[in-house]
Amino acid sequence: MNYPFASRTQSFESSAVRDILKVTQQAHVISFAGGLPAEDIFPVEAVRTAYDKVFSSGNNALQYGLTEGFIPLREMIQVKMERKGIKSSPENILVTTGSQQVIDLFSRVMLNEGDVVLTEDPTYLSALQVFHSYGAEVIAVHSDQEGMDPEDLKVKLEQYQPKFVYVIPTFSNPDGKVWSAERRQQLLNLCYQYNILILEDDPYGDIQFHEHEHYQPLASLDEQRTHVVYTSTFSKSVVPALRTGWVTGPIEIIQMMAKAKQMNDLHSSSLDQQALYYLLRDFDLDSHIQTIRREYYHRMTIMRDYLAKLGTDLFKCAEPKGGMFMWVEANEEINTTALLHQAVEKGVAFVPGAPFYVGQPKYNTFRLNFSHSSPERIQEGMDRLVSVLLKPAHSK
Repeated sequence: MNYPFASRTQSFESSAVRDILKVTQQAHVISFAGGLPAEDIFPVEAVRTAYDKVFSSGNNALQYGLTEGFIPLREMIQVKMERKGIKSSPENILVTTGSQQVIDLFSRVMLNEGDVVLTEDPTYLSALQVFHSYGAEVIAVHSDQEGMDPEDLKVKLEQYQPKFVYVIPTFSNPDGKVWSAERRQQLLNLCYQYNILILEDDPYGDIQFHEHEHYQPLASLDEQRTHVVYTSTFSKSVVPALRTGWVTGPIEIIQMMAKAKQMNDLHSSSLDQQALYYLLRDFDLDSHIQTIRREYYHRMTIMRDYLAKLGTDLFKCAEPKGGMFMWVEANEEINTTALLHQAVEKGVAFVPGAPFYVGQPKYNTFRLNFSHSSPERIQEGMDRLVSVLLKPAHSK
């Protein structure tokens, strides 16, 4: 039977990362593909204790909750935002099922068919999928290691009059870069000038490797609280299975997103929200984040040093200052998309760079996740990966 799917489903794309993860569930495969935190340092006992406290609080804890989210949790998120310099209140904080839902809800309430979204290039591929699913045209702004080129941004703001600009300015996915303070302010100033919204995605901001450096969120620079919608998640700092993220921004936008969420799922899991509240109240999350930073930095340096030994003639990469990913550019003769199947057969997986690009993809790029595998597995996995990438017969 030919099922009469809605025309919008024609733009639905399967996630390259999700597809790869299905293959990498095999025990012999060392996966550098997904953006997975380290399971060996999950705060298991603290999470278990938090759920025990929920169940001890009475049957009402198992009831339906507010669409906007559990109020005590939103109050804690407000405090967390204040520490980042972001002005918010429980009324303009919406708790979501991960920050991925924020991208979808924001797109749902903002995008009409044919609207333009400006992004970096490369950028988070699942965000691109969402924008395309709502019929948006995504336009890339020239970028470098400092962030978006303000001259090209200005030209494209004038030319396309986009609905919003989507950015990951701190430890971006996929290339792990950090925008300079100057580029952050220039983006905000231009969006003020042209009255354009910014969706700031910050899932990795807490995972910074150098404590003396300060990366100011765009939302903290938006003193008017009119142009930046900020989203983050607890998936990277606590555990992904809680699926708890949040968004804050202009109250009118947050209220509209709450209406969209109510039609979507009524509310995110109230059980998980309450458990997270107890965990944040009674568990030293700051100390746990310090553990994450130290361990991820150690794992990153193993991968970095391995690539450095091969020489820059073969692979080029900028050392990430935080986050979970390393972005690598190989010789132009190497097509990483074509090599993925051989790599998996060899027992290692990565994400080819092509799906992250808005415009012309670079097929010699790839993303490596260093947070999930143990130091020993990273070394073994890099041995397998390089043995595939260096085979001269495997080229474009």
